[in-house]
Amino acid sequence: MANAPAGDIPQDKAETLAWLRKISGDLATVTTKRLEERLPWYAEMPPARRSSVGLVAQAGITSFIQWYEDPTSTPWIAADIFAAAPRELLRSVSLQQTLQLIRVTVEVTEERVAGRGGHVHEAILEYSRDLAFTAADVYARAAEARGLWDARLEALVVDSILTGETDDELPSRIAALGWHGHGEVSVLVGTTPPMFDVDQVRRTARKLGVDVLVGVQGARLVLVIGRAQDPAADSEPVEGRPFVDIARAMEPCFGAGHLVLGPTVPALVDASMSARAALAGFAVASGWRHAPRPVEADDLLPERALAGDPLARTTLVERIYRPLLAHSADLVATLWSYLDNGRSLEATARELFVHPNTVRYRLKRVSEIIGWDATGPREALILQTALILGSIGAADGVRRRPTRRNGQILSTSHKQ
Repeated sequence: MANAPAGDIPQDKAETLAWLRKISGDLATVTTKRLEERLPWYAEMPPARRSSVGLVAQAGITSFIQWYEDPTSTPWIAADIFAAAPRELLRSVSLQQTLQLIRVTVEVTEERVAGRGGHVHEAILEYSRDLAFTAADVYARAAEARGLWDARLEALVVDSILTGETDDELPSRIAALGWHGHGEVSVLVGTTPPMFDVDQVRRTARKLGVDVLVGVQGARLVLVIGRAQDPAADSEPVEGRPFVDIARAMEPCFGAGHLVLGPTVPALVDASMSARAALAGFAVASGWRHAPRPVEADDLLPERALAGDPLARTTLVERIYRPLLAHSADLVATLWSYLDNGRSLEATARELFVHPNTVRYRLKRVSEIIGWDATGPREALILQTALILGSIGAADGVRRRPTRRNGQILSTSHKQ
């Protein structure tokens, strides 16, 4: 095929161009009918979307005629086709369907120009090749833009969860990310590996049957994990699987260092509570020499309380001190004595004037009520910290006694 300038077109090519312009309307009509016959997804489209896709096919025929007249116009003419309805096209059909659309349009055009000479057929093949590459480029750019937008939106959602600054738009943002999580959620905090692969994180999550939101904050990597069972996914059910087991499976995705799992919360909108505990635990995890990996944030309650975490202090008092005090003052006294005497049954029994078996029974009751066993060194530290904080709070409440007159509080005096 000769690439003559537009002003010096050979006679046979000029005749072919005139003929192509004359039949362009018929080509568009036949192409639309062929699309309905050959492509079920096109026939099932709503009228408005089908019209938009038909406009793209018609633009392709017009563009080919312009390109045939001047092949040097390939870049802008090919891009012009998808400018007819780019957003509607990308929303309506996939790349595979777009290529099917091009194939049908080329077939119709080839059939109509079969007797016009080999140069026209060669032109159609060359043009359809360029058009297919252009289509792939359009979809690749759209996918890249969507990926960047999703990454920014995901970072915004994770940051909102970490700071606790949630608003009414958080559920819609989460839905826009395609979150498949349902029910319980937990936050996992660790270090970012030198060569971080977010795709590996998502593959591991899918294999475990969970969904994740990923937040990379410099050297810190945050995963918001939610239970999810995608019916189309080949993964085992995870209902009832402890989050600590899920965290162990996700552990290779993190860099060296401590890995802290926040407590389980009922839903994603409550994830900020788990995030606060996980972040506080991550900040003080070095205070426990032999901390496991991963370690639960609630196992770091003493270190968090010493660092000034109000949530840890409240948790220790509410989950240990007050339940024991409400159940029996003898249990609190026995636990105090047992811890003060170096976890010695005999020394505790002598101090309380009871039999060692009585001490054993009371310690067993303590474990049944609050879930921590005082006979272990680590849990003993947790329980002793709870007793100290609870006693400080109780003593402070006794010292601050309100002065009332006629049912109104006038001041708070301190008992000396």
